[in-house]
Amino acid sequence: MSPPTSTTRTTTIRFLGIDSLYPVRLIFPKCAFKSKMRIPKKPISFFFSLLFTAQPSPAFASPIRFHPRILACRLSSEAGDQALGSRGTSFGVAGANQLHASYIMDGVDIDKTSQFQHGVCSDGGRDQWIWSSPEGGRKIDLGKQIFCNRSLNMKNIVAVGFDMDYTLAQYMPETFESLAYNGTIKKLVYDLGYPPELLDWSFDWEYMVRGLVLDKKRGNILKMDRHKYVKVAYHGFCEMTKEDKIATYGNTLLRDSFDEPDYALIDTLFSLAEAYLFAQLVDFKDRNPGKVPNGADYSRMYKDVRAAVDLCHRDGTLKQMVAKDPKKYINEDTSIVPMLKMLGDSGRATFLVTNSLWDYTNVVMNFLCCHRTLDGSSPCNYDWLENFDVVITGSSKPSFFHEDNRANLFEVEPESGMLVNTDNGTPYPQIGSSSPMLPSMGLKKGCRVFQGGSVGHLHKLLSIESSSQVLYVGDHIYGDILRSKKVLGWRTMLVVPELEREVELLWESRDTRKELRLLRKERDLIEDKIHHLQWSLKFEGVNAEEKLKFASKLKELETQKEKVRLRHQQTQRKCHQKISCNLFQFHKVWGQLMKTGFQNSRFAHQVERFACLYTSQVTNLSLYSPDKYYRPSEDFMPHEFDILAI
Repeated sequence: MSPPTSTTRTTTIRFLGIDSLYPVRLIFPKCAFKSKMRIPKKPISFFFSLLFTAQPSPAFASPIRFHPRILACRLSSEAGDQALGSRGTSFGVAGANQLHASYIMDGVDIDKTSQFQHGVCSDGGRDQWIWSSPEGGRKIDLGKQIFCNRSLNMKNIVAVGFDMDYTLAQYMPETFESLAYNGTIKKLVYDLGYPPELLDWSFDWEYMVRGLVLDKKRGNILKMDRHKYVKVAYHGFCEMTKEDKIATYGNTLLRDSFDEPDYALIDTLFSLAEAYLFAQLVDFKDRNPGKVPNGADYSRMYKDVRAAVDLCHRDGTLKQMVAKDPKKYINEDTSIVPMLKMLGDSGRATFLVTNSLWDYTNVVMNFLCCHRTLDGSSPCNYDWLENFDVVITGSSKPSFFHEDNRANLFEVEPESGMLVNTDNGTPYPQIGSSSPMLPSMGLKKGCRVFQGGSVGHLHKLLSIESSSQVLYVGDHIYGDILRSKKVLGWRTMLVVPELEREVELLWESRDTRKELRLLRKERDLIEDKIHHLQWSLKFEGVNAEEKLKFASKLKELETQKEKVRLRHQQTQRKCHQKISCNLFQFHKVWGQLMKTGFQNSRFAHQVERFACLYTSQVTNLSLYSPDKYYRPSEDFMPHEFDILAI
């Protein structure tokens, strides 16, 4: 990135709850507005001039040193309100809601704290407390809450397991997915014969979302509701008309399952880059059919994208880059170790099951648990293993979850990475003097590391008597949650990072959604009156004078109906593309993650079916008692809504 230019931009920050409302003017480098701003983890200093209509408070006579927790302030720019923030760390939202601010002046830490109403999270950072700490037991922000689909009593859970990638390790999409995208492009060009002009393409990491479906044969990207009706459809990046959608997906005698092999499901954050690249290739083929290798069709192009992605993973391109500089690609979360310790202190076993191999797993977990890196002043070691009872790498999920899986289980020698043959976890006796010695590594808690195997091996290692005694936390609806729930009966918790922003926006748009419900009822009432008048004119014996009155009334109702329809349409657009305090909005193309129109999206339906619990971050588990009884909210059917005034 080029260095900042001398051009500056003036932005006004207004603090609430400090004597009165004071405008504060800051000068930001122009380059700070070109991309999403990273918030430093250490306090930083700003020097500014204060513009007051009245005499300013003496407390502001000296520079204010801003701590990252100051993010809950409202920013408004002279050139229009500007979104300054990054995914996972964001400026708080002002408006009708109250704010949370912490700042340091002249070395004195002043904490002005208030929450969004009903606990909506006011900043994207994590407060440094867990349930078992003296500060624990407080009200949890809505964005950090754990939501329950099926009742789960944690007292019945004897082991809690975790996936690593995108669960414990939350990758930054703007850097990690861009790395995957660029690597895939290079494989397409240099290994699979695609034209070099692809190397000039760029990646919009915010465009694709989870829950989409790729139609490989037609080159379409679909979003559908829980009944598998296609509600939003694009051919490449070109939106399909309603008529095209119906002609393609709505005129079949048999309902399409929208599953493999003709469709690909974007159900993991790892898939967003390849989905975006597929859409680019569809547009490229439509404009330049002769430039695609061997006249490949859409299905072949998707197959090539998948092959290029696999090449990136096989040659270690991605993981080598992450291992060199994990803080560039992985979000830090200092609550991971306290959460694991709290679970261990509660008497539960903890385990890690990941598809990543030992060398990469060790690097990532060192960074997450000990802040150690390969090239850092503190070299990687094995202290993080004290937080687990069993670690299984190279697990090959989802086949790992099949009890009839006959994969061999090897024990890993951590220092050398050497694999030792085992019989259900017990090392085979070696002939001669070649028997390896597995080091104790000086850990307070004996954790064993394995590769491969199956869920049967894991149950024996942890002495699990019943599958329902296990809670497994993962991010992949199919690889982690569906198989472990449907095949084994494990209890499951799905990590949905997008949820934190989603619930914040839902809270912001609650009045709009209420208005939508009222407008729908109003439309229904007007349509009923119109239908009754039309029936009267058609079948009842009315004289000419009454016909004129009915016709006049009918025209009036039709006009009223059109006005309500337009209001409903405008309000619906406002709801699904809701702009919240000029900082955030639902996705402009795909709308809400969990909704498609007024129906739950297919992704939401899968979450409801297979995840006992779901939440935005794995460490939200640390905010609750390890013995908590999670209870679902009551289900409602349409006939209950008006009766219960929901």
